[in-house]
Amino acid sequence: MNWVTRVRNAIPFIAKRETAETLWHKCKGCEAMIFLREFEENQSVCPKCDHHGRIGPSARFDALFDNESYEILKPPVVGEDPLKFRDTKKYVDRIKAARAATGETDAMKTARGKINDQMVVVSVQDFAFMGGSMGMAVGEAFIDAVKAAIRAKCPYVIFTAAGGARMQEGILSLMQMPRSTVAIQMLHDAGLPYIVVLTDPTTGGVTASYAMLGDVQIAEPGALIGFAGQRVIEQTIREKLPEGFQRAEYLLEHGMIDMVTHRHDLRGVLSQLIGYLAPEKKAA
Repeated sequence: MNWVTRVRNAIPFIAKRETAETLWHKCKGCEAMIFLREFEENQSVCPKCDHHGRIGPSARFDALFDNESYEILKPPVVGEDPLKFRDTKKYVDRIKAARAATGETDAMKTARGKINDQMVVVSVQDFAFMGGSMGMAVGEAFIDAVKAAIRAKCPYVIFTAAGGARMQEGILSLMQMPRSTVAIQMLHDAGLPYIVVLTDPTTGGVTASYAMLGDVQIAEPGALIGFAGQRVIEQTIREKLPEGFQRAEYLLEHGMIDMVTHRHDLRGVLSQLIGYLAPEKKAA
């Protein structure tokens, strides 16, 4: 970057021109160039090959709730960097960078609203925030969401997307696995449904805990779902894994999940499931 560009970018009243990166999106499925606005208006689904791109909490909530109307639950306050962890960067610096890039406080966001006049609490993991990794903030957000669903006597739906537990928090991140499992039992004791929507990717400790404990397990098409990585498994068992292994369709075929649902159909499917599982909770 030369000095002219640096000066130009530093002057706030000079508007930056739109570039190819801000106007077009390259599909990771078919590599077609798609007008970015068209891609986002289609819920980040490729109109040519139907590849499901990753989306954040706000876009997900807007697509799900009636009239895009919902209440965001206050994010929990937890201790940051309890282990004073540092690799190539300080953990606190990584958190700051993730917050600046996403505008979120951590990797899970929860909202309360209605889907076809049926009250529901929905959490969304944001893969853009440190790979959606599960740390103390995510664990606490999950538990807070369960408690909110119990107070409202409504179902709890979670959209998972994570690389696993957050290594910078060590054993404290792994402790969120049993904590979330106990919270799910609280939902069951209250007679409330717990519905999981697995999105790309859902792996590691998240898969080994709350992501696979739903009363109903839904996945988006083509989502990567697993615990260990495919290469690690192949090196361990010294065998070539079958085509499509750890993809949503493979898991459906082998009985690991209940259904694979297109993103455009999720609102209707969730509404139907909520009606089946908690019909008495329907708004008058």
